[in-house]
Amino acid sequence: MRGTTISPSNHWHLHTQNSPIKQIDRTINLNPLVQFNKKQNPSNGRHPLLSFAINPSKTQTPITPNPGTSPPLVVFGSANADIYLEIERLPEEGETISAKTGQTLAGGKGANQAACGGKLSYPTYFLGQVGEDAHGKLIIEALENGGVRLDYLNTVAAAPTGHAVVMLQSDGQNSIIIVGGANMNCWPETISEEALEVVKNAGIVLLQREIPDSVNIQVAKAARSAGVPVILDAGGMDAPFPQELLNFIDILSPNESELSRLTGSPTESFELITQAVGKCHKMGVKQVLVKLGAKGSALFVEGEEPIKQPAISAAKVIDTTGAGDTFTAAFAVALVEGKSKKECLEFAAAAASLCVQVKGAIPSMPERKSVLDLLHSQVTDIRHK
Repeated sequence: MRGTTISPSNHWHLHTQNSPIKQIDRTINLNPLVQFNKKQNPSNGRHPLLSFAINPSKTQTPITPNPGTSPPLVVFGSANADIYLEIERLPEEGETISAKTGQTLAGGKGANQAACGGKLSYPTYFLGQVGEDAHGKLIIEALENGGVRLDYLNTVAAAPTGHAVVMLQSDGQNSIIIVGGANMNCWPETISEEALEVVKNAGIVLLQREIPDSVNIQVAKAARSAGVPVILDAGGMDAPFPQELLNFIDILSPNESELSRLTGSPTESFELITQAVGKCHKMGVKQVLVKLGAKGSALFVEGEEPIKQPAISAAKVIDTTGAGDTFTAAFAVALVEGKSKKECLEFAAAAASLCVQVKGAIPSMPERKSVLDLLHSQVTDIRHK
């Protein structure tokens, strides 16, 4: 982190603007620090407004939102029940091994990113599908406890909730097998106007590839029509990206292996990563946010020099599951709050560093105060070097 500059705490505050959202008709305490209240939009009686405020009696977190409303983070994507198996190593072909422990926790790339937005005290909607089963109830409870609005979450009877088997090794690395379930099945041919209205009134939209491309395309088109930026996390299905989807996204966020699969190029060095990103630019993607794990991250904007961000070291790596989702969601929150690209990368790096120190995806999502405290400690360390 030598030579990195990080903004003081009072710079991290919420920027707000008027943003009408449909079907919000009640006051809900989503987070002990956050309150949403109904306000009527005087220009359109059909659309109440979200009013976002911090309860000063319950926190000293340095968040100073402007008067008005904050356009929400809208996550359209997957929700899984993650079945964790703690193992010393992966089994060989034909081998049976015993797990030290087993546990089921809420997860899925979409739900992870939404939970991160909620834990960072930013107004967040999650739109997706779960089944009518215990796993679905687990996900709903976890997201509600994290402060996420679920007004447009669908519950389907004809498919089970998506789930994943997470094989967690002792060094914190993981291997994951996904069962799509309701994430990949039983979607309506056309997304409802109510759901798309939420998208059009968002501050930013997050997508992933654990739901059908046809759904992502409809959402991305709706966002583009309203001038709402879209970040597509490249994680999920291992299949070619439809050009139609790439045409309607603003930022593509792959890790090294996803970037390699997308472009058919090696990514073993930063020079090779830069060349692979160049292929993404040729596909029409102007900005590429590459997650590099322990090596940090880099944002490539076409025609500009890449912005590199070192990883912020974790005291101990317990579980890397959800770290990429935390990074992407935290970057999106900082971006919609009006921070510079460098500040967005710093904020995201701090959130991801905290995430890997806790087991589970959604349980590991950090709160805003913890992220700010870590950033401030980095500033202090730099000044003392």
